[in-house]
Amino acid sequence: MITKSHQKRPDSTGSAPVVFLFNHDAGHQVAHLAGIAGAFALQENGLRAVIAFCSEATKKEVEKLLSFAQIAALEWQSLALPKPLEVLTRGLNKLVPVHRLMRLYYHSRLLRQCSAIISTERTCLTLKRHWSRFRGHDRRPAFICVPHGSGDRSVSVHPALGQFDLLLISGQKVQDQFIDAGIATADQFRIIGYAKFDILRGRVPEVFFDNDNPTFLYNPHFDPHLSSWFDHGADILEYFYQNPDRYNLIFAPHVMLFYKKVHISPEYRVTRKRPDIDPKYWNAPNIVIDVDSARLFDMSYTFSADAYIGDVSSQVYEFLYRPRACFFIDTHSKVAPNAPPEYDFWNNGPVVRNAQELLPLLADYAAIAVQYRDAQERRMAYTADQSDPRPASERGAEALCIYVESLKSAVSDGATA
Repeated sequence: MITKSHQKRPDSTGSAPVVFLFNHDAGHQVAHLAGIAGAFALQENGLRAVIAFCSEATKKEVEKLLSFAQIAALEWQSLALPKPLEVLTRGLNKLVPVHRLMRLYYHSRLLRQCSAIISTERTCLTLKRHWSRFRGHDRRPAFICVPHGSGDRSVSVHPALGQFDLLLISGQKVQDQFIDAGIATADQFRIIGYAKFDILRGRVPEVFFDNDNPTFLYNPHFDPHLSSWFDHGADILEYFYQNPDRYNLIFAPHVMLFYKKVHISPEYRVTRKRPDIDPKYWNAPNIVIDVDSARLFDMSYTFSADAYIGDVSSQVYEFLYRPRACFFIDTHSKVAPNAPPEYDFWNNGPVVRNAQELLPLLADYAAIAVQYRDAQERRMAYTADQSDPRPASERGAEALCIYVESLKSAVSDGATA
């Protein structure tokens, strides 16, 4: 049953609710959608807005990003599985995301009754394909995506994403990527800016160390084929451990890297066991290690560090909200020498093959920041549209409202035809 945290204003239209789907086990996608949901709920449009959440932890992450008025204007629906079923499949869920799929099917009947499902990832399209198999049930919700990130890897333009009826995207780059790949058309997009950046309004960079040394952020990805952690991470941590008087390091990987021990890359058909962290690094005065807190995805580190070390994570664009030095480790590409970088975001800083090539460059981080600043600003403008001064969440809510209203009009026109 959908619960209400307040006395809901009357639904004058009698329309089916709009569901904002938070179905990922980790919280790193929440900030891409929560603000849009909150802004949508406050619009005087008679449309019901429902937060469908997978766990109490996820619900709390959503609430942290909303005002009291927004929380009160939303309805809340738990997507939890029955406890025996959840416990029985917990081990398997550490290898593959079975809980994400099971929650969708278990709550399929409820989700089928809404007018639109808004999600940050494509797993929900399983329901669209599932419902299409049943004859005589043509009515289904519209599927809308707010991509969690604006990276340049192939996964960012996965062909399945073209199955969404609407995509609310950060900038022109994303639309061009989809159209160039032939998986979507221009009418499927609305450019709203990067909604996650809204949580940075009014914030100032934080200080994590009691010295004035430059702070580097090391942010490896979790994919075992692409991540620098598996083969080079220990060398990077050791370098900073040996230089406590010169540099600080924040080790803040993608939140999924330490979520499980064995990582499987379906895209590249690679399986690897994740290396652990040597205990000596945890107590080093110039090293902060964070593998599981909300700071991994609330931009505390990307907003505050002086330089970025990474591989393929689109979090580099969150770091470039303020242009600064970036360094990238290419562990996998087989391009010819002097060929353009495999990913466009690797044009934001030097690209190396291993830690041994990386470490001598770090001392020049300030000069590298100046060298790449123009390129970074151009790519950020292309990636995250700022042509409208309003928060991206408000732009997204407005675009969503117009689209849902158009669905209602289409239904009404069909009924009277």
